[in-house]
This record gives sequence, C-alpha cells and structure tokens, in this order.
Amino acid sequence: MSRDARDTLFLLGVIGWTLLPLFSHVPGWCSAYAIAALAWRAWLAWRHTPLPPRWVLLGALAVAAVGTAWSHQTLLGKDAGVSLLVLLAALKTLELRARRDAVVVFFLGFVLVLANFLHSQSLGTALAMLGSVAGLLGALALAHMPSGRPGLAQALGLAARHALVGMPLVLLLFLFFPRLPPLWGQPASNLGHTGLSDDLELGQVAELVSDDSLAMRVDFLGRPPPAGEALYFRGPVLRLYDGRRWRADDGGVGAPPAPGLPPTPGSGRIQLTLEQPVDYEVTFEPLRVASLPLLEFTALQPQLDSTAMWLALRDDLHWQPQRPIQERLKLRGLAHLRMSYDLSTGIIPEGLVKPADLALPANVHPLTRAWSTSLRRPGGPLDGVPAERLAAQASDLLLQHIRNAGFQYALAPGEGRAGDREDAVDDFWLAHRTGFCEHYAAAYVVVMRSLGVPARIVTGYQGGAFNPVNGLLEVRQSDAHAWAEIWLPERGWTRVDPTAAVAPDRVRQGLRLRLPPGLMSGALTQVSPALLERLRQVWGAVNHRWNDWVLQYGRQRQRDLLEDLGWEQPDLLTAGRTLLLALAALGLAGAGWAAWDGWRSQRRDPWLRLLARTQATLLRRGLTEAPELPPRSLAERVLQRWGSAAPQAATEVADTLRRLDAWRYAAAPSAADSSRGSSGVATLGQIRQRLQNGLRQLPALR
Repeated sequence: MSRDARDTLFLLGVIGWTLLPLFSHVPGWCSAYAIAALAWRAWLAWRHTPLPPRWVLLGALAVAAVGTAWSHQTLLGKDAGVSLLVLLAALKTLELRARRDAVVVFFLGFVLVLANFLHSQSLGTALAMLGSVAGLLGALALAHMPSGRPGLAQALGLAARHALVGMPLVLLLFLFFPRLPPLWGQPASNLGHTGLSDDLELGQVAELVSDDSLAMRVDFLGRPPPAGEALYFRGPVLRLYDGRRWRADDGGVGAPPAPGLPPTPGSGRIQLTLEQPVDYEVTFEPLRVASLPLLEFTALQPQLDSTAMWLALRDDLHWQPQRPIQERLKLRGLAHLRMSYDLSTGIIPEGLVKPADLALPANVHPLTRAWSTSLRRPGGPLDGVPAERLAAQASDLLLQHIRNAGFQYALAPGEGRAGDREDAVDDFWLAHRTGFCEHYAAAYVVVMRSLGVPARIVTGYQGGAFNPVNGLLEVRQSDAHAWAEIWLPERGWTRVDPTAAVAPDRVRQGLRLRLPPGLMSGALTQVSPALLERLRQVWGAVNHRWNDWVLQYGRQRQRDLLEDLGWEQPDLLTAGRTLLLALAALGLAGAGWAAWDGWRSQRRDPWLRLLARTQATLLRRGLTEAPELPPRSLAERVLQRWGSAAPQAATEVADTLRRLDAWRYAAAPSAADSSRGSSGVATLGQIRQRLQNGLRQLPALR
C-alpha cells in the first residue's frame, strides 16, 4: 500500500470515529449517506482510482442540503446544523487531493469534536473525543512530513509532544477564562427525565426499573444515616386523584428556610429529636425534574452562584425548581430524618391538611371502598375505635393484611396494571394481589381515605448503593419508589411504606428488583460475579471526579479560586485580568525557556562553541558582521577583507572555515571529535587547531 493510501485511510478512520456518536442524533438517512461517502472514498484510495468529478460532488451536496431541509424543515438551528456538518465533513473527503484539502478536513474534524459535546459532556464522550483529537493531530503531523514514509507511531508521538507543550495554555484558559452565562439553553426535548413527575399512574414507577442510569450521587459529610429505611429521597407529593391518575397540587410554595434550620411551613411548630442532623451534598444528573428528590426535612444551604437554580419549598416539604435542570446541579443541605409537629394545642397548622387529602372520586374502586367500609361495621376489626386512634390502628391492620393475605411484590403485576381493566385498584387489592410499590401505595391511600383518614402518595427514590471506591451513595433510576403518608393526630404527617410489609428487603436493605442481564453483562457475571460490579464502581467513582472537577467548575468555583489567589470580591473582569497576567507570565516563561535552551545547546555543542569563539575573534580583528554569519559566509568575508593584507593567513582561515562547515553539514558528518566523515573532512580537534593558528596571523583591520 502506498503512503498516500495509508494516510488517507487513517484520516478516514479518524473522521468515521468522530462521526460515530453523532449518528444517534441525526436522521437515519443522514448517517447512511455519510457512511456511504466515507466508504466510497476509502475504496478510491485503496484502488488508486481518480476522485469523482466536480459535477458529481455538486449533485451530492444538493441532495444533502435538500434532505436536511426536508428532515428538519429548516437549514438553521442546532439539529439541522449538526446534520449538515456530518454530511459536509463526509463529502469533503471526496475532494481530498492536496494538502490544502487535507487541512480543511482536519479542522472540520475538530468542529465535529465540538459538535459531540453539544449532546453529551460525559466522561465517555470526552475519552472518545480525546482519541479523535489524537488521531487528527497525528494526521496533521503526517501531512507536514512530506518526505519518506514516517510511521503512524512516529506521527502520533510528535503530535503528543506538541499537545503536551500546549497543555499549560489549555489549563489557564479552563481556570481563568470568564465563566459567562449561557447564551441559550438546550430545548426541553433534548433533556432527560427522572420519571418522577407531578402525576402518577399505576405501572409508571415500575417502568423505571429497566433504566439503570444514574439519577444522583450523595456525599455524606459526616456519619451516613442507617441504610435502607432512612434513605428516603422525597420527591413530588401527590394529593389530587381523579380515579386513574394521581397529581400534585399547584399551591403552597414558601420561602427557603435559613441555613442549618429545618423547614417550617405554615404556622405550626416543629420539634426536633436530639439526633444529630445529617450533613450531605447531592449532585443531580442533568435531568428534567418536577421536584428535587432530597432526604426528608432537608434545609438547603443558600446558593451563592448567580447561575444556580432558584428553588421553592412547598408546604408538603419537598423542594421544587422553578425551571427544568439543564445541567448537573450540586446542592448541600441538612436533613432532619426524625421530626414531628408539636400539635399539643390541638390546632392543625394552616395548609398541612387539605380537603384533597380525603377526597375520592365518586364511582371509583367500589369493591375496595366496600371492603374498607366493612372494617368499621359492627363486629369489624375497627368497630368502636376512637377517632384519635383510628389512623394508627387502621394502618397497622392494613399492613398486617398485606403480610398475611398472599400479596406479592413484582415488576409485572399482570392484569392489575392500569389500562387492563376498568378499575386497577380493585383488581390489585382484591384479586391478583401482585404489584409494584406504586400499587401498594395507591391502594393503601385509597383504603385510608375511605376510612376518613387523610392520606397521600409520595414518590421519590429509596435506598441506593454505596460505592466502596469513593464512599458516595449512588442512586439510580431503578431506585425509584412510591410510598404513603397519613395524618396522625398526635404526630402529624407520618411516612408509611406498604412495600415494607410484602418486600422488607426492598426497604430495609435498599435492594432493587433487577431485570435479567444483557448478553455482555451476563457473560461477565458468569466469568466473575463481582467483576462487573467492581468495574461499574470504579467507573462511577472516576465519572464523579470528572463531573466534580471539570463539568461543575462554574462561576462560583472560579470566584473561590480567585479569592484564594488574593483577589477581593472577584468578578468577570477580575477573571479576565488574571487570565491576561497568567498568559503574559506563560509567554515570558516560554521565552526564557527558549533562551535557556539555546544557551544550553550552545554550551553543550562543541561545534557551536568553536564557531562562537571564531566569530568573536574575527569581531575583535575588525569584522563587525562576524557574529551574524555562518562558516561558509565567514570564509568569503575573510578572503575579501584580508586577501591583500595577509593572503596566506586569509586563505588558511577560509579553507578551515569551509572544513568546519563541511564537518557539520556534509552528507555523512562525523558524530564525535575523533570520528572522520565519509567525505574525508578533518576531525573537529584538527579544525580547531588550524583555526587558532590562522587567526593569530590575521592583522587587525583599520
């Protein structure tokens, strides 16, 4: 294979690797079009066939433009722009003739690298694009090495050395370039979702178990709370019910509490236990959430970063963002896991119990409601129970019923799923008795409301797994959970998790129901049961560091760094001044290094030392331009200036200077003083001796 074909195929491979992640974000025909163009160009390079004529390329370009406009209904915007970029980069390789064309393809490749980060800034994307950058720099180095057949390893090594030289500049730009607010936000259609929304249908939470992606990481700054039962991350509180869908209400938004204090909604007093509050930091993935799932009764620290999201505390004690999360969000809070209202006055604080907490639509769940009513009939288990004890005894009775009546906990509730029958709650509670957490929570709340007890559903996450590599709690979408809250006259709203009655390990140990593993993960599990989990833990720890050190380096972190460097009340202009000062210092350091390297090379190189001494001697003899001239030019000037005054000495010095030039630049020069080149030039020691003898005989010029 010729070198041109090899270099072209290498460049095509790098472009294909860079395009690969973008194929999932462009129309299918666009991906196929780009692959076909790259494959065609590779075939032409392999067969040494001439490139297609210009009219063919113009036709292909027209097809790409029309197809993009048809798919996106425009040629403007991010999506259409990425599609056009993919197509143009692939088509440009079909006119790859000269180095100028190759340079255009190189820089199109770098633009493709940036386009990948429009869709994902994960560590995996960064590592993939690092390979693309290395390949593009290697291809660029090959294009500027025209002679011979340099190897790919040599070109990649040269590119790596030059990249390392530029790393200090990259680091300075990353640290001190002013962190400006984004010029635009990503459209909502490109955002992810947690599955936790302001509404819930039976079966909705169960769908999340198939999603094992990360939802958040939690770093406990002190002693972590007990696993399982304490790790409830409270999300939307669902009060409103239409017989099929549970929804959160829209009211009850209050101001954030002071840092270090528990939230205090309404006018009720809150009494804390003597338990030390849990201090923790939580990092949410860039997901579109209807609320922020936080540990129970969390007071958030104030957000100093002006780009941080404004949050509101609802009267049902969950935090709600005022706009969707479009980037990773890191918050710190104090959680009070055991807290109760002081209701000794008998007055319920305003807003804590609403009419919706007792409401049930007419003509829904008739069998379950009839079953509930039978509990209070004469001779029933709740007959004669006083009102102040009804909620607690009814709850205990329902949990005991779940434990003893053959209920099962499963992802596939069968015919009890929403939509299979007209009344999913009746079917679950009285017939199939198989369901996921939201089935138990919904049926429990329906029964409690039928008995006249205020009750509501809470969705969020429960459990998680501690990563032994970095000690962080990793909460995944498969940890999504639903539970209930009931109003106890002596304690206020109290969490009750009916799932614990049928699947205690799910709650106490945070164990998840898992789907069967895929082919690759199943093979790894068969080889080593702990290998896949260990690899996952290591990757999670490394990915967290990437998120924390790189992606979350924002305006507040930059401001803290500037304050550590001695700036008072730094702002964007301070960051710009610091960057300019750092670049100036880096430039001076580079100039100093270059001067020192030149001086060091001159001191170490005997040929350079001999030339410098000869130039200095000729300068003292009156040849003012001597320090600027190489040996061959010096020989000509010596003959011109001393040819008539001292012809024999001038001829000897000029001849010796030519030998000095030949020693350095001959086709096969000597490598040491004692060596002799293939052209027969004298050794460097002999040249030095002859120069000294000849220079002594040159008279000073007037």
